[in-house]
Amino acid sequence: MSDLEHRITHSLEPVLDLPDPRQRISAYHDMPYALFRYDPEDEFELRKQVTLLETRLDQKGKRVKRISLAECLDEAMRSQRPLEEWFTAEREQGIETLVETVHSILSEYSPLVDLVAARMPEAPDPLRDVVFILRTGALFPVYRTFSLLEQLQGRVHVPTVLFYPGDLDGAAGLRFMGVLDAEHNYRPKIF
Repeated sequence: MSDLEHRITHSLEPVLDLPDPRQRISAYHDMPYALFRYDPEDEFELRKQVTLLETRLDQKGKRVKRISLAECLDEAMRSQRPLEEWFTAEREQGIETLVETVHSILSEYSPLVDLVAARMPEAPDPLRDVVFILRTGALFPVYRTFSLLEQLQGRVHVPTVLFYPGDLDGAAGLRFMGVLDAEHNYRPKIF
């Protein structure tokens, strides 16, 4: 059993399997979410293990909703212009300009927090519904998840896990994709 599989089945799953996982997933009543950190190179193994976890939770009466941050990014970018124009802009203006532009879109014009919140379960039942936020690496390097989690405060009402590709830095610091400087202000529990 890989470390990733062991952490999912022995640390995360027992919490999500509880009749009401909210108190164990977070110490904050308005933030019923946590982070599951994994090595970026384990992305495909993570997807497999999350699918298996979803099946096991479903068999126990939980309803799992997946939210893909890659799909949210795609929707935000297409809301501003066709993808072909983005490719041209990158070639003509450079990657730094494109990163700044996409960050502005996700922050102001088509806020990522609104795209994620719109995908949350309708009529959520915190005793049955569980949300998995996946494909976080698609946001690299344009958007850090710290901002997203802070903005989701008060908008998430069911146990939610954001699967985070990166390195642990100290007790509560995370380095997105193992590259960016560590952010030490994460309040959610880190599995």
